[in-house]
Amino acid sequence: MDLNQKQISIIYGVVILLCFLPFISPVIALFIGLFLSVLGLKYNKITKYTSFSLQASIVLMGFGMNLTQVVSASKTGFVDTAISVILVMGVGLLLTKLLRVDSKTGTLISAGTAICGGSAIAAVSSVLNPKSSQISFSLVVIFILNAIALVIFPIIGHYFNLSQETFGTWAAIAIHDTSSVVGAGAIYGPKALEIATTVKLIRALWIIPLSIVIALAQKDKSNGKIKIPWFIGLFIISIVIAYLFPSGQNMFTDLSWLGKKGMVIALFLIGSSISLKEAKNAGFKSFVLGVLLWLFIGIGSFIALTVNL
Repeated sequence: MDLNQKQISIIYGVVILLCFLPFISPVIALFIGLFLSVLGLKYNKITKYTSFSLQASIVLMGFGMNLTQVVSASKTGFVDTAISVILVMGVGLLLTKLLRVDSKTGTLISAGTAICGGSAIAAVSSVLNPKSSQISFSLVVIFILNAIALVIFPIIGHYFNLSQETFGTWAAIAIHDTSSVVGAGAIYGPKALEIATTVKLIRALWIIPLSIVIALAQKDKSNGKIKIPWFIGLFIISIVIAYLFPSGQNMFTDLSWLGKKGMVIALFLIGSSISLKEAKNAGFKSFVLGVLLWLFIGIGSFIALTVNL
């Protein structure tokens, strides 16, 4: 389409406003951005703020996390989530080499599978500095598998007559995004929902150490300095502040909501800045990597949880 940057900026402004509405999910925002990119409608002035919007959103979402619940849940879910995260990241990096997948794309898909889908990919992207095509393709892979898991996990759980406690733990470990974990738990039962939400909370916190490890591994070749993920420290501080000042709960809820919407906007910007040529370069092998990792954590955690029954 033959539009100037001023006209395109208006379109982008409208879409960003729409991102604050409840029916615009991260997936929809990503594909709206991709659609504009396909049409050739790119607003170059705003896409450079994508990384900052990702980082700021993560910090704001910290205000919505309950420190007491985190500490309580860590007593039961820490070991399970630790094992799953380490195994998935290890297997993911190994498969990345074996399948000859781009290293950054492989790391993003592995992080999204190991921890919490889109949020983990966003956090790791802020440290890893991948191309927009690498981020978007990783998100697409995770979102597709996430949607499939939401549908089939409750069916599998009922078929094998899993208890609500076992199903909740399995869903929290093997399903990517928090929204789908909560959805699957809610479908299965109230106790499954409670367990799934709690264990998922612990799994999500692995974003912090993983981002720090990746930051330490990613050194600037020009001067040998380590990039410090400043937003991770602020993320922790936001969780602590929300705990220390319970009287500000209403404000913290609003800030957390703003962070979630900021993440939606960031995904829109990511989608709008990619090209089909770049996405195609990610290749079929990247999708195979995502599927294999998903099957690994899904089947592996299922066996580990049911063998003790």
